[in-house]
Amino acid sequence: MNHAALVSQDWQLILDRLGGTAAIESSARRAKAFLRPREIPNAVALLRLILAYCLGPGGLRSTAAWASAIGLVEISNVGLLQRLRRSGDWLAVLVGQALARGAPAASRGRLIRLVDATAVPQAAVAARQKNGLWRIHSAFDLPAERFEFFELTDQHGGERLDRIPVEKGEIRIADRAYMQPERIAAVIGAGGDVVVRAGWKSAGWLDGAGNRFDLIAALRNAAEAGLIDRPIGVRRPHGPALAMRLVAVKKSAPAAEAARRKAHRQAQQGGHQIDRDTLDAADWVILVTSLAAAAFPTDDILALYRLRWRIELAFKRLKSLVGLGGPPGTDERSARPYILAHLLMILLLEPLIDEFEDSPRSVAA
Repeated sequence: MNHAALVSQDWQLILDRLGGTAAIESSARRAKAFLRPREIPNAVALLRLILAYCLGPGGLRSTAAWASAIGLVEISNVGLLQRLRRSGDWLAVLVGQALARGAPAASRGRLIRLVDATAVPQAAVAARQKNGLWRIHSAFDLPAERFEFFELTDQHGGERLDRIPVEKGEIRIADRAYMQPERIAAVIGAGGDVVVRAGWKSAGWLDGAGNRFDLIAALRNAAEAGLIDRPIGVRRPHGPALAMRLVAVKKSAPAAEAARRKAHRQAQQGGHQIDRDTLDAADWVILVTSLAAAAFPTDDILALYRLRWRIELAFKRLKSLVGLGGPPGTDERSARPYILAHLLMILLLEPLIDEFEDSPRSVAA
């Protein structure tokens, strides 16, 4: 993808995808990214300038020179940096509008909150300092069509299912990194529900009587049917076990084979022998949810979880197709809009595919 094209011949396409000039101007004023014309005449020019810097190969000075050369704006590198630092909330709004197209029917009219995180390298401030990571924690809400939460931390900021406050009635959806019994209990206790992916060894599984539940045996017994939907208990380090619901669906043959190959690679890298249980579990997508089967049948649970892949895929494409490396500098005020600008462009210019790796959408194929 050519960076120059993103701010030249494709510029009208970008404006159209964002709802047009009037919508861009309105959103910029609401987010207080653009309040009055000074050296920058309008919010559209500001957006073009920010994207040119974030997506282009040059720095602040070269971007300011480019803007002057094409007659866009006359601005110093310091002025551009200040504008960039005030644009984070505005870019988050634009990203949200580009990502969501409305709530799915499976949501039953409830708030859907997709929780995920990704990491990019953090620039060193001095030669003696080792590079770390910026971890991008995000929560994207449907049907509000916006990021409700976007936090940038260093590598010590852990992925937590309860990192953000719970809105009563929400359905929080997350991948296996968030299979955290105590955190799940906190979300449920605050009035939310969850759909979380799980590994077969990522929890202490219990049956209805509180005894150990053999998940692998259950998967093997359901191999022909290819589906499990039943109550399950999840042991907690502190407090009573969680009463949850296990939904497991068998993957398609290609997806299962890919998962087995990945398991073999991980075992080789770790220097250990892979066991049969791990290989058998690789054939399945395993989910736990607090949603009742009477209100949310199996197909709805799978449909809800598939939504998570939209943001996961956006992050992956963000890094591979629009060249997101580490944001320059270590100031979160400029790092955040830099990252958001890349996310916005991938959502606008690259259509999201329906299937990715072993998403449940493909397991029945």
